Amino acid sequence: MSSRRDFIKSSIALSMLAVTPWSQKVLAALSDPEVIKNFPYGVASGDPTHSDIVLWTRIELQKKYAYGDSYAVQWQIAEDQDFKSIVNKGEVLTNQYCDFSVKVDVENLQSGRVYYYRFIYGNVISEVGRTRTLPKGRLDALTLAIASCSNYPFGYFNAYEVIATDEEIDFVLHLGDYIYEYGIDGYGSSTGIEIGRNHNPSHEIISLQDYRQRHAQYKADRSSRLMHAAHPLIAIWDDHESTNNPYMHGAQNHQQDIEGSWESRRNVSLQAYYEWMPVREPKRGFNRSQLWRSFEFGDLASMVTLETRHTGRELQIDYAEHIPAIIDDNDLMKFSEQVLWDSKRTMLSTEMQGFVSNCFSKMAHGKRWNLIANQIPMARTHVPDVANLLSSLNQGKDNPIADEQAQFKRLGELNLPLYTDTWDGYPVAREEFYNLAKQYGLSDLLVLTGDSHSFWFNELYDQNGNNMGYELGTAGITSPGDFESFGEDAAKEMDRLLTEHNREVLWTDGRHRGFVKLSITPDQSVARYLTISNILSERYEVSELKKVVIKQNQGELNSVPG
Repeated sequence: MSSRRDFIKSSIALSMLAVTPWSQKVLAALSDPEVIKNFPYGVASGDPTHSDIVLWTRIELQKKYAYGDSYAVQWQIAEDQDFKSIVNKGEVLTNQYCDFSVKVDVENLQSGRVYYYRFIYGNVISEVGRTRTLPKGRLDALTLAIASCSNYPFGYFNAYEVIATDEEIDFVLHLGDYIYEYGIDGYGSSTGIEIGRNHNPSHEIISLQDYRQRHAQYKADRSSRLMHAAHPLIAIWDDHESTNNPYMHGAQNHQQDIEGSWESRRNVSLQAYYEWMPVREPKRGFNRSQLWRSFEFGDLASMVTLETRHTGRELQIDYAEHIPAIIDDNDLMKFSEQVLWDSKRTMLSTEMQGFVSNCFSKMAHGKRWNLIANQIPMARTHVPDVANLLSSLNQGKDNPIADEQAQFKRLGELNLPLYTDTWDGYPVAREEFYNLAKQYGLSDLLVLTGDSHSFWFNELYDQNGNNMGYELGTAGITSPGDFESFGEDAAKEMDRLLTEHNREVLWTDGRHRGFVKLSITPDQSVARYLTISNILSERYEVSELKKVVIKQNQGELNSVPG
């Protein structure tokens, strides 16, 4: 658990930013040892509607509890920071069955309003959180922070701190990989050891208690607490909230003979997610895996969130099982037609498609901007010719092409997708998604994407070359780009090759950490790709790597120089 000294020491980093009165107020609360003891995981809000908001916290008991005991926690929500104008309040009982988390779905609020909330346990008052409801009617501006891939051992969540202190941001859209499942011998472990940010528990998480502990570690992070206290969260999961690359019936990083039932592991991971995240509980008739929602931002924008992991996805293609058999063009055509374009390989469930269809029908009658909150890259991104690049990397080495590089080189020769876990690995499902949009006259989608640890600006097309809109992809909060191991120059060259080779990739960068700040007005959307100079300590600078401007004109989107 973080101590008062830890919070005071790390608050020095915040002084490097434009410290706001709000962040000062939250930091002051976090310097109170009683707050740290009783509310060590902070407060959060999320899943806003025009009249409702979910409030969240988790208490830490200061005494041993008896099995089945419940504890009362009070909550308040007000129009002002000092709680002179309380609009609603109540009491919630919590116990070990929900891991002593507290979640309140506050109803009957005013639309488009900023509110302040807090919790009281015994005589201790939590830090104050700030939230807001969705606006109705005319809306001239909306700003989203788009985040993804926050891996604790890879570095400090400095980007969260930047988001927390940005007063222009209305909502935080987290596109998944909010936590990672690995142990201290897994992905990111060497960096974690170096900077003293090892995963807790130390082993790969599998049980309900494991997942609860891991969520607790991430929530206790100071920058995480600041961000959650400052802005409401719209969250969708990706894969690592359960384990790497899941599908309906298993996962790449799940060994059933050792780790037990996949269904059991998935269920406990989702249970912990609902306990520890400010997300609304499933409606009657739905289960926890069916996390699909829509959001209406006045008359300016609509957004639908996709679930692409647990409810409709078939097994991913494993190149190692197919590439050795591709000798000539006929073999390549056979693989493409019978494997890659197999119509039985679905991504979205039938129920999810019905939900999306209903959302698209509403989008077709009103809002100016049609946003898709999407975990995984949607644009066609095939491997370019990387022979020269790989040769330069291995110059002077005994083994000129490592096994994994040999397969990568072969993918470039065959012009196959870079990843098969993304929409590229499910091209029929992607076309079905595009066709669903076209049924309602929608070809101006603005797809917001995480997962890949890279920044992207992509222009989307269906298989017939019809424009479907644009895709904005965010880099990781801390997770590194896939080609950083090549070295700075080679990784930069890889970015260039991907852009030149793929029609849909207008620009990409896989060498930085950060997030996308998206500012939407009726006529244009401006995406600022913001980077964090350092994540190995809490001393850093923020800079704008690129700015993209997308113009809206009568249902058509066009990018212009930023």
